[in-house]
This record gives sequence, C-alpha cells and structure tokens, in this order.
Amino acid sequence: MRELLPEWVAVEVAAEDDYIAELLPDEAAGLSERAVESRRREFKAGRACARRALGRLGVHGRPVPTTQSRAPAWPEGTTGSITHTAGYCAAAVGLRAEVRAVGIDAESRTILPHNVRDTICLPEELAWCAQRPDEDWWPAVHFSAKEVVYKLWSPIVGTWLDFHDARLTLDVAAGEFEARISRDRLAKSPPGTPEVFRGRFHVAPALVRSAGYVTA
Repeated sequence: MRELLPEWVAVEVAAEDDYIAELLPDEAAGLSERAVESRRREFKAGRACARRALGRLGVHGRPVPTTQSRAPAWPEGTTGSITHTAGYCAAAVGLRAEVRAVGIDAESRTILPHNVRDTICLPEELAWCAQRPDEDWWPAVHFSAKEVVYKLWSPIVGTWLDFHDARLTLDVAAGEFEARISRDRLAKSPPGTPEVFRGRFHVAPALVRSAGYVTA
C-alpha cells in the first residue's frame, strides 16, 4: 500500500501482533460484544495500524473511535482510511492541511459471480473486462477502486455513493484509475463537489490493492 500513496501520507500495514493488540477504551466501544473472533482481530489490527500511522504524523496516543456510520472517527486535523481483508490490514492517514480525504482498499483477487459484477460495474466497464477473458478478476479491481472512490467521496460530500454513480477508467500499464461521477449524482450534490477522483492500484496473485487521495 505504501507505494500507492505519496510520502506525506502515513501508511502502516498490519503485522501479526497487531491482530491481538489492545484497544483504547473509546475504540473498544465501537466493537460489538457479539462480534466474532475474526472481526475482533481485524478491528484491533486496523486501530493499531491507524494509531501507528497517526504517530508518524506527530499525533500520539489518540484513539480512533467509530462513528454512527461505522467509519473511523479521526482526531481533529487528520483524516484517513482503514482496510482489511483475509490476511491483510492497513491504515493510511494524512493531515487535513494537506489532504481532504484518503481512501485505501484491499480485496482478494477473486472471480466475482456475474450477478455481483452487474451491481458493481457499468455496462461499459463490463465490456472492458470482457476483452480480458484470461484475466477474469478485473471486476474485483473495479470493486476495490470504487471502494476507494466512496471513501474519498464520503468525508467530502457526506452522502452515499452507489457503485454505478462512478464510471471507472483503468490505465493498466500505469496502474492508475480515474472515476468520473455521473451527472445525475452531481446534480444532487453540493456545489463544488469533485467530478473526478483519481488513484492507483496494484494487482498481485492473491491481492488487489487500491488507494487515492484528494488534496486540500
């Protein structure tokens, strides 16, 4: 994840010990008592990475609690993103003086069922994927990149963004993506809402990673 973001964004990837790290009291309040063990481990690793990334920016000992929408509540003057999937967890944090939003996402490189692809990809995106029949995991890359777009959109606009509200273009050689927001969604959004979000992605044999940011 580190290579997908600029140096002034602090990035931390979980080590094994992070999955059993202690939570701060305000963080523990965001974890349901009924949460299964895998969820507890992911949550602990995410908060451990988040606090370590904050420390790299000079923000020490501050909790990262949970908002009502289940998103991380970052300390004043900072913003960031946490992601976790099977065997991988990371956090990225920036200072609001430099960045309005940071988004990261990691997904297993898997072949998505066709009904799931339809909920994620627009027809033109599905057509692009169909041109690569030997690499049937490209819809998962679209999913990961659109998750990043939502994580950038939400703290800036404060509303929901559907998968079909963003039309994705991938530059495979450069490992970059561009997401253009639909006119219908922009018409319902506040003035000054960004029309285009950009980021980078990397595809490994087992993992898809995506990241993006919007400067201040």
